[in-house]
Amino acid sequence: MLHELINWLLLTVHDWGYAGIFILMAMESTVLPVPSELVVIPAGYLAYQGQMSVPLIFLASTLGSLAGAFINYGFALLVGRPFLERYGRYFFVRPPLLHKTDAFFARHGAISTFTGRLIPGIRHLISLPAGLTRMNLVTFSLYTSLGAGLWTLVLIAMGWFIGGNENLLRDNLPLVTGAVLVFVGLTLGGYILWHRKRG
Repeated sequence: MLHELINWLLLTVHDWGYAGIFILMAMESTVLPVPSELVVIPAGYLAYQGQMSVPLIFLASTLGSLAGAFINYGFALLVGRPFLERYGRYFFVRPPLLHKTDAFFARHGAISTFTGRLIPGIRHLISLPAGLTRMNLVTFSLYTSLGAGLWTLVLIAMGWFIGGNENLLRDNLPLVTGAVLVFVGLTLGGYILWHRKRG
């Protein structure tokens, strides 16, 4: 079953090419259930076989992630913000809470956006509070690209080194995800210490 799935993914990514990677990663960056692991790892394997280019996979994946993030950001900014300002009290989101969220993202939006892109389940949603709090678009774009680019490199490397071996893929994906989460934890810990030293 897993073998057939991997073959199907390889064929799909190969047939759709870089445009397909862009579209699927844009979908993954919204709330649609398209796991990036199922898109980029097969692309990395195809790159190992010489059928795709690592730089172009990286570019298509990162730009796709950024495009999807813009969709969430724009939706939260143009629809979510006015909605919560008008009706938020009916959903326990009163103005003081919205102001606190604004203040938090004003101070910590960059690190939150960067690390959020590396956490499964969070990376699909981190653009929403950024849009709600009107986070600076240049800063949002930069840290979204950094986080998405780092995650893309991890997945390309997995596809390259593990290839089509489904046993290695099954055994190592949780380990890699765990290592990324440890990296996120260390990054946040270092950021907190640095922020405290600044006073």
